[in-house]
Amino acid sequence: MKWIYRIGIFIARILLLLVGPFIPRFQKFSSGRKNLFQRLEEFRSKNAGELAWFHVASLGEYEQARPLIAELKRVQPAQLIAVSFFSPSGFDHVIKKPQPNVDFVTYLPLDSKTYAEKFVSILTPNIVFFVKYDLWYQHIKAIKIREIPLFLFSASFRADQIYFQRDGFFRQIIFQFDYIFTQNQKTVDILKSIDYQQTSVAGDTRFDRVAETANNYKEFPDLADWVADMPTVVAGSVWQEDMDLLIPLMNANPGYRWIIAPHDLSPEPMKRWSEQLTLTASRYSQWDSDLSPDVMFIDNIGMLSSLYQFAKLAYIGGAFGKGLHNILEPLGFGIPVIFGKLEKTDKFPESAESQANGCGFEVSDVASLKLVFEKLEHADFYQNSTEAARNWVEMNVGAAAKIINKVEQLVLEK
Repeated sequence: MKWIYRIGIFIARILLLLVGPFIPRFQKFSSGRKNLFQRLEEFRSKNAGELAWFHVASLGEYEQARPLIAELKRVQPAQLIAVSFFSPSGFDHVIKKPQPNVDFVTYLPLDSKTYAEKFVSILTPNIVFFVKYDLWYQHIKAIKIREIPLFLFSASFRADQIYFQRDGFFRQIIFQFDYIFTQNQKTVDILKSIDYQQTSVAGDTRFDRVAETANNYKEFPDLADWVADMPTVVAGSVWQEDMDLLIPLMNANPGYRWIIAPHDLSPEPMKRWSEQLTLTASRYSQWDSDLSPDVMFIDNIGMLSSLYQFAKLAYIGGAFGKGLHNILEPLGFGIPVIFGKLEKTDKFPESAESQANGCGFEVSDVASLKLVFEKLEHADFYQNSTEAARNWVEMNVGAAAKIINKVEQLVLEK
């Protein structure tokens, strides 16, 4: 299996060279890694000292890492922090502005033995954290050869994943970690079923992040004036499948303000949706604040996480397609959240947990969305849902501190 893996990585390198120039996404993947090691050497030559390396797949995993990075910096202010990304979408978003507590942001090179050895030897971390998944064999091997403490946090595994289907190459990747902090007890049980014992439930560090955002949100005075005292629904990261449900609901409820943040920011979908609405609509970038449309399409990146301050309730998109987006952000504001019915709930354990706690609501079609919406218009039902949201978030805050405390204990024991 090791040879198959190495051949697969080699083929990926060849394909990137051959087709990369013709496919924008692959081109960005390759061009972003150009001069990677040179930039790494320049950073390390100017920044000596102990360094913690966090590897994330993309933006969602980075959001899970941020509370832990902040906590590590709090207890060890001199510690340098480097974050590596696999996905261009995550890297491109983060690199646009300085990141609090992060000293260096880089791509992860492809997982060949040569690249991994070079990356780790130049970076010389004294501790390494992987977030949730994206576990690369050669990089993990290069870390462990140097006996660097290695941790995985916010882990959420499923029994049908390759690590748990058979013993051998992929399962051994799991056993390279000194300790695995999970989001839930189910993952602990799965790990112990293969006799991996160095694990415990720490929770999802995103709760720390969303609680921080809710306490320190960006203010938008123009939108505050527009919303005024009208009930408002914020729909975040929506796709066409989500709007197919939302548009009939919106047309039937003109007494609400509707803030729609599409996943795709190109003008065409927003134009098409506007034409299907009986309500007045505007794109935020083109809005004349003297006017008061019923619907505001948010056509930029960076606002959504703070927009829930205006919401009576939220709808989060993606469940019908690429995958459910972050339902914890609105819950951090104490806002009930509605989302589409998932085919594979194990990939998004927070969806089932939010429903069990009475603050998340799953819908499958226009009729079920209408039913949930009408329930949430009843004062008692709505109040119970908001209290459930606040209680659930409050119960889960503190994962970052819990993880750092345990890590310090484990590293001292070594």
